[in-house]
Amino acid sequence: MDTLHLLFNAVTVIFIAATMLTAGLGATLPALLAVLGNLPLLLLVLLANLVVIPLLGWGAAALFGLPTAAFVALLLVASSPGGPFGAKLAMVQQGDVVAGAAMQALLAAIGSITFGPTANVMLEAANVGGGISLDVATLMLTVAVLQLVPFAVGLIVRQFAPSTAQSWHPVAGAVSNVTFLVVLVGMLAGNWRDVVALVGSLSLLAGFVFAVAAFALGTFLATGPWGRRSTMGGVAAVRNVGPALAAVGIAFGNQPAVLGALAAVLLSGLAGSILIAAALSRHRTAERRRQENA
Repeated sequence: MDTLHLLFNAVTVIFIAATMLTAGLGATLPALLAVLGNLPLLLLVLLANLVVIPLLGWGAAALFGLPTAAFVALLLVASSPGGPFGAKLAMVQQGDVVAGAAMQALLAAIGSITFGPTANVMLEAANVGGGISLDVATLMLTVAVLQLVPFAVGLIVRQFAPSTAQSWHPVAGAVSNVTFLVVLVGMLAGNWRDVVALVGSLSLLAGFVFAVAAFALGTFLATGPWGRRSTMGGVAAVRNVGPALAAVGIAFGNQPAVLGALAAVLLSGLAGSILIAAALSRHRTAERRRQENA
């Protein structure tokens, strides 16, 4: 069992690093500066992802009366902005892919610092897990190293060796996708009893409702054309699993109940986000065809 835990942790580390390396390789300084320069959009997105949506997660967990493991899982997910699938949802919905990728990378970088304190405050305030709190210093160091360093490396390579970045990007993206699937399957396979046990509870519904509400709030708390605003909604709905997994390992010793709940919340939330993005894509495709035929 210890060997399996070590293997799971190793794959998780690779997933986090590969995801942030991919984000760095795909980002450009002009795109990042354009996002940073749009202060109304930046402030609204930061407000939504760092304040409103974490509180939304807490509210959803309390509203549905989730058991402790699922309550903790939803709080961890809600506290972690900048999920790597945010940029992919922009592609799926035919939204503003450049702004989505830039904002996702920015949120992931900022979230690697804010995640620990945010999750710690909410866990203590909600009084879940028997008073368990996160080791904020250790968590901040772990997450910052795993995310900020690979992101910075990717950004530097993109800036000074664009041809190298172009060749590395698909490889890093493939590693990120494969390791994410391995981590997700590992979470489900190793904790399937806990996931099945949640089917009769409201945990899956809470994760789904949380993601849909986060999509709506992220869209509302944004500026610009509809395509950019809905892209920000997708970025807000898909949270960053890396810090949440790190927290489960550091603070909860990879407890099967928490890992199972985390997998369930992530799956149901991702399902809700993909459904919305697919509906937006169909609408935009139909609208474009009407314009072409007009």
